Amino acid sequence: MPDVGALTRNAVKVLPEGELERKLALGRPLRVKLGIDPTARDIHIGQAIPLQRMRAFQDQGHTGILIVGDYTARVGDPSGRSKERRVLSDEEIDANAKRYFEQALRILDPDRTELRFNGEWLAQIDFAELLRLTRIVTVSRLLERDDFERRFKANQPISVSEFLYPLMQGYDSVAIEADVELGGTDQEYNLLTGRDIQQAYGQDPQVALTTPLINGPNGVGKMSASVGNYIGIDDPPNDMYGKAMSCVDELMPIYYRLCLETDEPPPADPYTAKREFARRLVGRWHGEEAAAAAEAAFDRQFKHGRAAADAPRIRLPDGDPVHIPALLAGNELAGSRGEGRRLVDQGGVRVDGSPLAKGEYDVSRARLEGSELRVGRRFAVIERA
Repeated sequence: MPDVGALTRNAVKVLPEGELERKLALGRPLRVKLGIDPTARDIHIGQAIPLQRMRAFQDQGHTGILIVGDYTARVGDPSGRSKERRVLSDEEIDANAKRYFEQALRILDPDRTELRFNGEWLAQIDFAELLRLTRIVTVSRLLERDDFERRFKANQPISVSEFLYPLMQGYDSVAIEADVELGGTDQEYNLLTGRDIQQAYGQDPQVALTTPLINGPNGVGKMSASVGNYIGIDDPPNDMYGKAMSCVDELMPIYYRLCLETDEPPPADPYTAKREFARRLVGRWHGEEAAAAAEAAFDRQFKHGRAAADAPRIRLPDGDPVHIPALLAGNELAGSRGEGRRLVDQGGVRVDGSPLAKGEYDVSRARLEGSELRVGRRFAVIERA
């Protein structure tokens, strides 16, 4: 008998009611779809939530279809956005897709996973077929979407290509004959539109299963790799532990339930809760030995306020002064130069214990050479020339 509870664990909605049970009663492997636009290189622990649900389906004999939106990424998903997304280059899409799939297989069963690129079918649609697709959903229905409605009322531009996005995503479900589609709560409209499109093409409509979105470690805004507010499943153990320890206290109950998939409440003491979360999170993705080592390294740094003996050594680039955001990004102490500037402005970058001032992005070589650089909970030693 199917374990429906394991399939729907932590789900926000399973729509329509009773449809999943009907599909499971068909007695055949279901085709479970999860579509990803390769807009970033790393999978974070928020994106792992629907991937974990796909793995639960796979563990019960069903097939997971991971669709890399190489074609839809050229349009940009407007879900939850106040403006149109930047269109990625082909090179960015290919590089991100490759890395994403490699990381996804840390969660999914390779033997029950199909990797598909939606350019396989979307690039073949001619204008007549596109017109057929556009007749399925009305403009008034599209404007019911919260993000489109807000932008329309605020007189913000909405391109026709953005209106096409949910139709393209729905056509993906037709192309692979999806039985179930997974997605975050911001994808509910797209998932339900997929049902309409499948029905118009004579298919049994998919079940829409939505999973929660989580905020990033700072508690402000949805977790996002593109803005650096995330914990990546492929982060090095020490970085993952440090990011987990930097989380705001209020996130612990949510992170325990969704990221550790446990019903146990976190310890009442916030610091203890974060230490346990950090250790268990690193253990989940890197193993218990790595978790213990990361905890020990964190204690050396946090308790004594100095770099560990094995702290990385970095060299300064040519030029004087040195641009700190570029230095951080180039040595993987920040996800980008933009994140590096934010860290400086927030007082999160220290040179020999002294925080850089807001806007202090350029620092003399003489001050940096041989110094100890601290970025959040991480340390590095800058080598002398």
